[in-house]
Amino acid sequence: MPDTSVPSVLFVCVHNAGRSQMAAAFLTHLAGDRVRVRSAGSAPAGAVNPAVVDAMSEAGIDISAEVPKVLTVEAVEASDVVITMGCGDACPVFPGKRYLDWQLKDPAGQGIDAVRPIRDDIEQRIRALMLELGIR
Repeated sequence: MPDTSVPSVLFVCVHNAGRSQMAAAFLTHLAGDRVRVRSAGSAPAGAVNPAVVDAMSEAGIDISAEVPKVLTVEAVEASDVVITMGCGDACPVFPGKRYLDWQLKDPAGQGIDAVRPIRDDIEQRIRALMLELGIR
């Protein structure tokens, strides 16, 4: 049975291969069991972007075993906060959920030099989100 005393956050981007994977990994790494974290994509890719895996490894977070997951209605329903990152209208909207849209560059097809600033931007947004959610 899920722990309802901690917030649940869902990160959504189109391919679930870059931005949403980084965001989920940062929040999991920084907050641990003080939050439930999910990530998904409206059209999941076959694998996580290798440059994203490398960039996160530089930050001390191993996401090499992660795989893109399909966005489900159940994942949205089970989340308190849904953060979209370019999935447009593909993300279902339910009353009572908090929705945020983070405008971030897409790391798809980019090398690690282009991914690093996206990673760093996501980390800062995650740290701010933790404060908003009261996660210390």
